[in-house]
Amino acid sequence: MNEQDITGLKNTVASLERALNIVLKKERDKTTEPAEIELLHAGLIQNFKFTYEIGWKQMKKWLEFNIGRESVAGIARNELFRLAAGNLLIADVEKWMDFHKARNSTAHEYSGMIAENVYEKAKEFLPHAKDLLTRLEART
Repeated sequence: MNEQDITGLKNTVASLERALNIVLKKERDKTTEPAEIELLHAGLIQNFKFTYEIGWKQMKKWLEFNIGRESVAGIARNELFRLAAGNLLIADVEKWMDFHKARNSTAHEYSGMIAENVYEKAKEFLPHAKDLLTRLEART
């Protein structure tokens, strides 16, 4: 039995969901200024980054505790995701790699096109983050 604390992941998933709901509502409101939409997108991207970071770290902690630190030490992110999928923590390794690439793209350059691409990935991420949380809750 793993006594792993997943409170941080619960909090960031909830924050990401709130942020996404606000952004989508404001996008539907035709009176919202473009600058406000841009700011809201930036906030959603930040929520995505926090949630992604805590998500993969929780995956790693669970794997270290349940299959052994030596099995996880030093492995590449794609291998970590494969190991997580093999242990039924995530369903789609390729999606998680896409999220990883999107998260990393914000660290190198932050242009309008990159921000828009990351924003789209951030919208896609919520169900995957919720799924990870549900699986961790069931197994913690």
